[in-house]
Amino acid sequence: MAANRNALALHKVIMVGSGGVGKSALTLQFMYDEFVEDYEPTKADSYRKKVVLDGEEVQIDILDTAGQEDYAAIRDNYFRSGEGFLCVFSITESESFAATADFREQILRVKEEENVPFLLVGNKSDLEDRRQVGVEEAKARADQWAVSYVETSAKTRANVDKVFFDLMREIRARKMEDGKEKNGKKKRKSLAKRIRERCCIL
Repeated sequence: MAANRNALALHKVIMVGSGGVGKSALTLQFMYDEFVEDYEPTKADSYRKKVVLDGEEVQIDILDTAGQEDYAAIRDNYFRSGEGFLCVFSITESESFAATADFREQILRVKEEENVPFLLVGNKSDLEDRRQVGVEEAKARADQWAVSYVETSAKTRANVDKVFFDLMREIRARKMEDGKEKNGKKKRKSLAKRIRERCCIL
């Protein structure tokens, strides 16, 4: 049993975004089916859960970052450890949408690559009457970054599972790509070695 548990694929998700946009509310809704409106920001909270992803049992590890500037110095370490990112803003707060560009830039700088599993998430879709960020505006930014845009509500649970599962699929696809590249390099090295050995024998 223990060996089987250890064999489960683990996908590491990092929640990023400004303070108060609902990162913790989304995380807690996904983890425990609970809506928590008032949540005290901490340095970071980590959660782990077993889920079934397209028929396969896997584990998701979610790091919920604080979003406060006080903790910006340690964000780089979190970003390094992450395999995929949910970049969350509130559709009722245009400043939080503007801040997503900074988070995206930080992530790409730390990861040192462009192709990072990443979803842009507009939270608080239940507060349509207070909307400050238009759907088209958010979609345009997502298109510019070549990522998906999804609107969620931690309160009504709309699209909560979708964003976590979509991101896990992206992470899984990325790992498979990386695995193929590594295997290709190993095969090329092995072939080069065999050629060198033959040359020596001759």
